[in-house]
Amino acid sequence: MMKNLFLCILTGALIVACGGQQQSEAEGDETNIYKTLPGDSTRYGLACDGSTDSILVFLPYGSTRLDTFDIITAFQNRKIFGRPHIGDDLAIIVNPEDTVEALMVINLESLKGTWCYMVTPTLRHIDKMPKRMQRRMMERIPDSLYRKWMTPREYSLRLKSDHGVVARGGVYRQTTTDDMTPVEYPAFKRYTDWHIYNGRIILKADTIAGFTQEGDMPTTDTVNIVMLRRDTLVLQFPDHEQSYYRKEKE
Repeated sequence: MMKNLFLCILTGALIVACGGQQQSEAEGDETNIYKTLPGDSTRYGLACDGSTDSILVFLPYGSTRLDTFDIITAFQNRKIFGRPHIGDDLAIIVNPEDTVEALMVINLESLKGTWCYMVTPTLRHIDKMPKRMQRRMMERIPDSLYRKWMTPREYSLRLKSDHGVVARGGVYRQTTTDDMTPVEYPAFKRYTDWHIYNGRIILKADTIAGFTQEGDMPTTDTVNIVMLRRDTLVLQFPDHEQSYYRKEKE
């Protein structure tokens, strides 16, 4: 309740500023935490009163003038990720051939938060065995022991407002005893930063020492947003599609 009241007051103040006092360029930059990366055509700002399923009223950061965009095509192409509400941070992609049309709308308020998914392990090196040996091995494992080995784990990514990422899950530091366990869990990248870039999410994967085992600099993954709803996020990575569920603050 208090948050909604604050957002309404903030939005109202910004709209009043549009028709009156001009804001300096330096002041506008200070309020914009979504710094545009080189080559990024994304526009950042706030959703304003008057937005509908077909029209988006948008206040760009660093500006005192409201823009109105047609979002019918974006809606039909399922490129509205997170329903915009008054005062929400938005990232939009404008049609370069029609500057009053937004081809994509991302609700950054909806995107931020903790997103989780469950993983189950696999028997170590079982894929390297002949099929007949795999069947015989599985038949000899007691059900109680198999259930114990196959305990699911929760992996999570928390996308923070300052563009930091808190990643939890997997094995943080590889030890010699890890190779002795009968099962192994899926690999897990420890992302540390996120940014929007031309309608996609850039995730930076760091390591403990700042370099990979091969000596390379930390890598980045560019992922597409497939779905963003209140409790569901689906991201398309270069090699797989991953679904997440939202975890509320504990």
